[in-house]
Amino acid sequence: MLQPWMNPADLAPGDAKCAGLDWAGYELHRIRSTSDPLFSTAYDPLWQEFHASNEIEQPEVLADRMRWNPAALANGIALFYELLLVTKNGEFVGVRDHTAIVRPESGAAVVHLSHNLVVRPFRRSGIAGWLRALPIQTARTCLAAQNLSAASQIYLIGEMESADPANEARTVRLLAYENAGYRKVDPAAVNYLQPDFRTPAEIDASRGPRPVPLNLLVRKVGRESETAIRASTVRGITTCLYKMYAREFRPQDMECIWKNLEHFPHGEQSIPLLAPTSL
Repeated sequence: MLQPWMNPADLAPGDAKCAGLDWAGYELHRIRSTSDPLFSTAYDPLWQEFHASNEIEQPEVLADRMRWNPAALANGIALFYELLLVTKNGEFVGVRDHTAIVRPESGAAVVHLSHNLVVRPFRRSGIAGWLRALPIQTARTCLAAQNLSAASQIYLIGEMESADPANEARTVRLLAYENAGYRKVDPAAVNYLQPDFRTPAEIDASRGPRPVPLNLLVRKVGRESETAIRASTVRGITTCLYKMYAREFRPQDMECIWKNLEHFPHGEQSIPLLAPTSL
């Protein structure tokens, strides 16, 4: 039994089996404001999971994101942020948040996958597959707001740490994305940096930002079997991500990020897409 918000066509190839499971009792809550009574239900587990590693934004940052209007352009991009909570018969199951980014001239949508958390009793239930698919709906909403076709190319993008055989939790997470059709942009060709998520006061106290080196994971929706990506596409994707971040971070904290982008490969050069679990 599928719920109305479940579109089997959006499931990644490795998640297709999720369509055949019984989803009776599952509910999706789209949280549009930090004043929503369910905001704390969704946000608090994310804070507990990701705060220690400086990988979660402050509530006021998310409040601003929730006000983004996908019909409007700012610095050449349209943005649509969603915080999604899944419950079963009222019980917390999982939460994810992400931002769809559209540069109208590109004719494509990039979705930045921020966080995805499923509580232990529901892991391996298949719900994680749906949480990986829901951002496609967000992308289509943003495309439609810019009068672009729902059939436009969509890229789902994750920023993730490198594989580490000694880190079992990370290995399990990367393998799940690998099985779902995500591929890693070759880090030997692209040195991607995520901005410093700390508060401005913390950044200043440490004498400047400390960007985090991460890998870009990509799902080319509908083209998951491809094993390479053009350098120009990687630059375009990264530009979208950095323009999104620039809405919230101080220019001086973004400067080193933009400078690093200048060293990315150019043009039609082909960049390998590797298995996320590869070392």
